[in-house]
Amino acid sequence: MIFDMKAYAEIVKRLEIDIIYSGPLWEDRIYGLFEMVKEQLLNDNLQGSAAKSIFSVFVEQTTNMLLYSAEKKTQKYNGSEHKDVAIGMLVLGHKKDTFFIQTRNAIKHGNVEFLKTKIDHLNSLDKQSLRQYHKEKVRSENDNPESKGAGLGLIEIARRATTPIEYNFEILDDELTYFTMYVEITQEGKK
Repeated sequence: MIFDMKAYAEIVKRLEIDIIYSGPLWEDRIYGLFEMVKEQLLNDNLQGSAAKSIFSVFVEQTTNMLLYSAEKKTQKYNGSEHKDVAIGMLVLGHKKDTFFIQTRNAIKHGNVEFLKTKIDHLNSLDKQSLRQYHKEKVRSENDNPESKGAGLGLIEIARRATTPIEYNFEILDDELTYFTMYVEITQEGKK
């Protein structure tokens, strides 16, 4: 069956989406995405720290999907079979001078409340308080026993975001919930 690519192209253009990806994520694949986004941001001639912030948030959100997606599959890549490859979806786009990054991946039901509480707390802090909180977390132990990193990714996203982090949870099945995160970054001096 041939899909109506014209219809998809019109939707992507109307929603001002620059990059959309859905499927398996592994390090080689996301590094390719990172390079593509970096080149696109360089070509966009963004002012101030906007390009750095957009790239940083894109890397953090994509890495979070790679590390924490509870939806896994076996994937063949370069002639080898890789088990437990993370599945996720990401969108990078813009509306005038505001860029947005949205990701979606499955998480275990038990992580929903932790994420909700963490994001709500970060959204309640101003930029100065976020800087201070980041310093404190660098010096302290991670409060998430399932974390595969230093637990600083969400803080970094909140620090670079122009608006509060938006999120949504949708129950997938008896064990998993889809976690969607949406972040906006506006060029300095433009809103």
